[in-house]
Amino acid sequence: MFPKLAILLPLLVSFVASEDTNFTFNGFVSANLSRDGIAEITPNGLLRLTNDTRQKTGHAFYPNPVRFKNSPNGTASSFSTTFAFAIISEYPTLSGHGIAFVIAPTRGLPGALPSQYLGLFNGSNNGNATNHVVAIELDTIQSNEFSDINDNHVGIDINGLKSKASVPAGYYDNNGAFKNLSLISGRPMRVWVEYDGVKKQIQVTMAPINGGKPKTPLLSLSYDLSTVIGDNMYVGFSSATGSVLTAHYVTGWSFKVNGPAPELVLSQLPKLPRIGAKPRSKFLTIGLPIIIVSLVSVAVSAVVYVIRRKRKFAELLEDWELQYGPHRFKYKDLYIATKGFRDKELLGSGGFGRVYRGILPTSKIEIAVKKVSHESRQGMKQFVAEIVSIGRLRHRNLVPLLGYCRRKGELLLVYDYMPNGSLDKYLFDQPKVTLSWSQRFRVIKGVASGLFYLHEEWEQVVIHRDVKASNVLLDGELNARLGDFGLARLYDHGTDPQTTHVVGTLGYLAPEHSRSGKATPGTDVFAFGAFLLEVACGRRPIEQAGAADDDLLLDWVFSHWNRGEILAARDRCLGTDYVAEEVELVLKLGLLCSHSEPSARPSMRQVVQFLEGDFPLPELTSLGLCSSGLTFAHKGGGFSDFAMSYPSSGDRPFTQTSFAAESLLSGGR
Repeated sequence: MFPKLAILLPLLVSFVASEDTNFTFNGFVSANLSRDGIAEITPNGLLRLTNDTRQKTGHAFYPNPVRFKNSPNGTASSFSTTFAFAIISEYPTLSGHGIAFVIAPTRGLPGALPSQYLGLFNGSNNGNATNHVVAIELDTIQSNEFSDINDNHVGIDINGLKSKASVPAGYYDNNGAFKNLSLISGRPMRVWVEYDGVKKQIQVTMAPINGGKPKTPLLSLSYDLSTVIGDNMYVGFSSATGSVLTAHYVTGWSFKVNGPAPELVLSQLPKLPRIGAKPRSKFLTIGLPIIIVSLVSVAVSAVVYVIRRKRKFAELLEDWELQYGPHRFKYKDLYIATKGFRDKELLGSGGFGRVYRGILPTSKIEIAVKKVSHESRQGMKQFVAEIVSIGRLRHRNLVPLLGYCRRKGELLLVYDYMPNGSLDKYLFDQPKVTLSWSQRFRVIKGVASGLFYLHEEWEQVVIHRDVKASNVLLDGELNARLGDFGLARLYDHGTDPQTTHVVGTLGYLAPEHSRSGKATPGTDVFAFGAFLLEVACGRRPIEQAGAADDDLLLDWVFSHWNRGEILAARDRCLGTDYVAEEVELVLKLGLLCSHSEPSARPSMRQVVQFLEGDFPLPELTSLGLCSSGLTFAHKGGGFSDFAMSYPSSGDRPFTQTSFAAESLLSGGR
């Protein structure tokens, strides 16, 4: 018996030793890492997880799985890792989210989103116990949805981005005093992560690159990782960018199971890119007269600068606006957020304004700012009152209007920023990305739900007056958000809307609106009908200025229905991956909503019921549908006042025609 044991014992020791993973990278020139997204290795050996690209992710993992357990129900082994990193941002006080050390069951983290999700999770799986992901986040953005403590912290994440424990970034010196570290300073730093499999304790320590490992850890958490980590897992890094250009670098990395990770050789780590311009030599031999003249010049320049700056950010504020304080933004904040309204931040432009992307300097919230010119103050009080009222709308399918600002000859409207832009760019002009039918159907139902809320569920009736694909924005998960309430009208339930100017976009205007000037829920339903047809067919309501009848989408779909082949009108980009019953329902409902008689159109409550399948759509023949009842009342011209409300890359030039904004803001609005 003992001879057999003597033979097996060396084999057993060899097997156990093979379970310990140990690697060190002092630079990554020859490193065989598994990378995806925008992660790359630079010629000098830096691991660059992100570059100057917005809204992207980057992953880099050790290519082989690491064995953390010796049996399926066993205890997770002790491990430790250390790495050197740096975050270099386009701006000294802003950054594009952070970096995380990750232990995950797969490489690449499929389905993960950029921005606040750090390339780790998405909205549907964040926090799920089935993720089996452990991450040490070095986060540079405060995300309230994840209860972040600030915009410069270190956190321990288990299966989600709501950290189990987090502290401000920094370290404890030899005297036990805490020293702050700025993660976005561009300076290299080191991090140590250690897990004790016996004590079930995770410790995270960090320090400047040239300092040794502090005796006191920055963060400590008692947690049994055996419930999270599987037998074989992958280790690596994840990072993501948002709206600010940021590069995330790892210069060195070591890892070991069942023992301390080897220390990095700092002299062998690759150099980071230079921050700022190369310093120039200074001349200190300046005479006293020159110094005095210079000081006087500086003082005069400072006074002139202060005066100009005060004028530059001067706002128009009247007594009646004091009650709207919480909804009013400072022009200076919007100016900084949009980097001075630079063309680089321009999202789009149209006949009714220009829209810019920005990041609020204090809250770091991404916003879209629309600048609207106005020539008269007549009716401004009523207009701002309606804007503030609309700002109280809250629905999952509406773009939140956060507030406004007035300055000189401009009115600025502030909205939540939608990262995927407007729907029209996914439908027209040979889009780079085509939405599937299931995505389009979800968008349609979302817009219908938003309009139903506006018409019937809020405390007042809200008529949008500009429903179209270019005013439907998509959030990070391609959910529909109806936006641009610059033309919206409000009135109390049970009362009639007042006559006003004819505003909207050619191709979406109901015939009775052009005759009476009244905007009603029925005119929104008519525009929604045109919206249904353009989403299902991938065509605009009117293809070009001066088009013949065949170029009117409504008549074109009607002709297909009249021939008993309405499905032939669908967008050919859908291929064969669509639900025929749903496409037919949307096309027929589009015709029904576009009926020239307002009384024949369904309400948005009925539209939602039809789309959800709660009630069958009535046969169109029973509603007296005929060609004369469907053609556009305005296709031959006949009215000259149109205004586009939200800039769109897809609207034709003739829709850019706009009447003076003074008439929009007048008392007749």
